[in-house]
Amino acid sequence: MTTTPTLPPEVVTRAFVQDVRMPGASGTLALVTLDNGHDHTKPNTFGVQTVAGLQATFDGLRTRAEAGEIQAVALTGKPFIFAVGADLTGIPYVTTRDQALEVARAGHRAFSTLMDLPVPTFGFVNGAAMGGGVEIALACDYRTISAGVPAVALPECFLGLVPGWGGCWMLPHLVGPESALKVIIENPLSQNSMLSGPAAFRLGMADAMFAPADFLEESVAWAAQVVSGAITVERTDHTTDADAWAAATKAATEVALVKTAGQSPAPLRAIALVDAARTATREEGFAAEDEALADLVMGDELRAGLYAFDLVQRRAKRPAGAPDKALARPVTKVGIVGAGLMASQLALLFARNLGVPVVMTDLDEERVARGTAYVHDEVDKLLAKGRVGSDKATFLKGLVTGSTGKDGFADADFVIEAVFEEMSVKQQVWAEVEAVVGDTCVLASNTSSLSITEMAAELTHPERVVGFHFFNPVAVMPLLEIIPGDKSDDDSLATAFAVGKTLRKTTILVKDAPSFIVNRLLGRFMGEYAAIVEAGTPIEVADKAVAGLAPMPPLVLVGLVGPAIALHNSQTLHRAFGDRFPVSENLRRIVAAKKPGYYSLATGRPVMDPEVEALLVQPESPVALTAAEARQRILGALADEVGRMLEDGVAQAPMDIDLALITGAGFSFWNGGLTPLLDREGVSVAVNGRPFLPPGVASVPRQG
Repeated sequence: MTTTPTLPPEVVTRAFVQDVRMPGASGTLALVTLDNGHDHTKPNTFGVQTVAGLQATFDGLRTRAEAGEIQAVALTGKPFIFAVGADLTGIPYVTTRDQALEVARAGHRAFSTLMDLPVPTFGFVNGAAMGGGVEIALACDYRTISAGVPAVALPECFLGLVPGWGGCWMLPHLVGPESALKVIIENPLSQNSMLSGPAAFRLGMADAMFAPADFLEESVAWAAQVVSGAITVERTDHTTDADAWAAATKAATEVALVKTAGQSPAPLRAIALVDAARTATREEGFAAEDEALADLVMGDELRAGLYAFDLVQRRAKRPAGAPDKALARPVTKVGIVGAGLMASQLALLFARNLGVPVVMTDLDEERVARGTAYVHDEVDKLLAKGRVGSDKATFLKGLVTGSTGKDGFADADFVIEAVFEEMSVKQQVWAEVEAVVGDTCVLASNTSSLSITEMAAELTHPERVVGFHFFNPVAVMPLLEIIPGDKSDDDSLATAFAVGKTLRKTTILVKDAPSFIVNRLLGRFMGEYAAIVEAGTPIEVADKAVAGLAPMPPLVLVGLVGPAIALHNSQTLHRAFGDRFPVSENLRRIVAAKKPGYYSLATGRPVMDPEVEALLVQPESPVALTAAEARQRILGALADEVGRMLEDGVAQAPMDIDLALITGAGFSFWNGGLTPLLDREGVSVAVNGRPFLPPGVASVPRQG
């Protein structure tokens, strides 16, 4: 007997039906509008009650269609939102596989009822569509899409799930296995990238595309022509080419293994479903999805993914330990010390999000000119892509100016430095800035590792100095670590958090300790990895050991970060903490040789640079670990470091460790960042004597 889970209150998405007379003699279209009664900031989702409501609506439409009252059915969404899929808030309350199986089957029953209506059905995708929202559109016979739709995706594998309401069967039948697997596997495993409306249309997920302004009217008119026979939509049978189908699933498997090393079961399960879809009937395909969804809902990877999702959606919006936001002072002008690449990225970010004047300074006119030119070029790119209009582009360019002196900072409320990562340089910069700015101007350092307390020690007003550490590339990486020094006051800290929020960053309060959260843990990770390799474990074995942990192999990451920066971080941590942060001899040699990294990426794939290979340490008595041994050692080092950081108060809680690694280093949702993985593999208990998180927080609740 299947027991019904006790679920939290659901924000029910209602299905409102309105009869619309189609143009010409095409008859009546029943227009179903999905709307949960909230604005676009709370999107339509499908929980248990919503699915039951959809079932009742589709049953009623079948009766009306059979009676000849309606000649077509169409689904659309509320303004800006079509539907974003299953209501995931109920999954932590699902405690048995049978309960999970019934949730899957209920969705398939409702969508199958829609598919089997005796009149043509249409999905009018007017706004964001994800997960079950895409699947309910796929369940329609035809689809139109608005050119203004910002996001179309099947993101389930990103979380540790599969498209479980028809997506793994319907999408490959519609667009072919290669395109389907791009949406189901490649995009979710590429930091959950999404398609725009036009991109989804080009892929074949929609049959017609219309401008946002008159999207609904045009869609109804188009549907009328389909019903009347004036428009015929041709479909390709993708199931006849078995070789192409097999090649697509093989390529997707390679992508999944590179991204996850098989550590997350969801992508491989999704690929198997797509592979079987070529010959499976709809009923067989849906039943297989039911079984997969039930298994994965009862797996720890999905629970860790939902934990990570909650961190990003909820905890990120209420930073733990942040002071009262009412203390924040207004920021009407920003100064940036430096005009290099990082400083120029910051200038554009501040101008776009704060909409206030931004002044960059550097040592000479040439550097200043390069910095402002970078900003202007980036604005021109935004204009060319249609992301800003011509008036906005002119406005943004006018906000950003440059100078070789700091007098322009006199009326600034917020000054950030992005200069060389050397304490004496930063102290000198702040001494010069303090002589110009007002007493309440916040001085923010983009240091990645240095002490904020030491940096502010010689200033007249050390209370207004804070760490404000961005991650590169600034426009892409969400994390902003905010670090108070020993004398930083709440007003300055509150202002920093307010500015970070306006910049649309995920802000996390971090104690003033060497390298803060992300760089400290990456330093321990990279240091342990390097020590294992330099002792004699082959790189390919070490890479296998950590595959699926970080978004890329460690030596590839060195090339992205820059060897000199990685070495500086390693040396900073070694000075602070000694031998548990060894400094890589290989990294020293590469920096001395001025090499940009270990690998060449000219072919699109990392290939070891022969000149770098010749520099690498060759141990006299090699100690080669197995992948399993290397993994245990590296995870053990990370568990040790996380335990120390929590004990010392570097982070407020394990959740902030995970949030930082997800948003600052791209760690996987299905690992929950890091601590759920350490708990799941038993490393936390082995190293620290206890798990980091209570059972059930990022794992399946244990029964009994």
